[in-house]
Amino acid sequence: MIIQRYIFRELTQKLFWILGLLILVFTSNKFVGFLADAAEGSLPGEMVFMMLSYKMLATLPKIFPIAILVAMLLAFTRMTSDRELVILSAAGISKRYQLGVVIQFASIFCVLVACITLYLAPWAEQNVHNLKERAKQESDISGIKPGQFKEFSQGDRVVYVQKPSVDKRSMEEVFLQVRQEGKLGVLTSDSARFRIDEKSGNKYIVFSEGRRYVGEPGLLDYQITEYEKYAILTEPAEADASGAKMSALSTNEIIGSDNTHHQAEFQWRISLIISCLLLPVLALLLIQPHASDRRYQPFVIGLSIYLIYSNLLGIAQTLLKREVVPVFIGIWWVHLLLIILLFVLYYLPKIRNISTNEDEHQFIPAE
Repeated sequence: MIIQRYIFRELTQKLFWILGLLILVFTSNKFVGFLADAAEGSLPGEMVFMMLSYKMLATLPKIFPIAILVAMLLAFTRMTSDRELVILSAAGISKRYQLGVVIQFASIFCVLVACITLYLAPWAEQNVHNLKERAKQESDISGIKPGQFKEFSQGDRVVYVQKPSVDKRSMEEVFLQVRQEGKLGVLTSDSARFRIDEKSGNKYIVFSEGRRYVGEPGLLDYQITEYEKYAILTEPAEADASGAKMSALSTNEIIGSDNTHHQAEFQWRISLIISCLLLPVLALLLIQPHASDRRYQPFVIGLSIYLIYSNLLGIAQTLLKREVVPVFIGIWWVHLLLIILLFVLYYLPKIRNISTNEDEHQFIPAE
């Protein structure tokens, strides 16, 4: 139908604009952060755009609900200000028909959201985790510049490298100063490379063919040791390093799991899809065809409801993880509250009309 295609076109244009704007804002913010990490040496420069791409894909499911809500509000507010909704209503296009068009559009959009949320986003999160682990191994060397000192362990380890190797995987003509228990240790080596212990996660510098000098500053009783290989701990493993995040687990891993955290994560992913179906209906119900002088009121109400709704989803997920609420209740009660609100908004104008008609009938003019 022509009207359906017209509404679809309006909604699609607004949705693309809002999605593009939100993605641009997110990308710009993350890009600046990744550039700062690259400048500090904690992220290799060649990983910046890879990390940005995967992080953007992993964050898309969180952007979709607010994007489709704002797009719907913009589209129908514009149609209200141009009196198009009034004309549609006069032509017999009821609110129920408009709801049907919005639900059809949202359903098509939900298919895209489901594919990204259930499959692509966890895959992207896993790649972000892998890149971070890879960056831990490569960023130390990439962050060390020839002829400059670099500190580790809050200044207890100081490294100086004359030049990197040709493959940039190791260092040549290395100097290391270590402070430990009031003693000063100095190591010199022809070459060295960083290594991360796979079991513990600790970071080491492994020196090859060099000398070690240990003693107290100001005294002459230094111990001199020649070694073939010598490893120095630069950074211990982080206590909270527990592998990939829950959001990086594939949907197939968590869908049938008995783990409460897995079930909470699965319900959260489904909730993002449900949100993209309920929020467009909310946007349409907030629009009043004859209230063109209140064009900003639906935005304030809609965004306020969205903030409460999204915060309740986060609280419900936390309660489920802590086993405060049973699994069959989980996060679903938050969606139920929004559905009840949608029914109230849908039938409220009819209730008002009935009460107004009754008041008019009860009023008897004086003769």
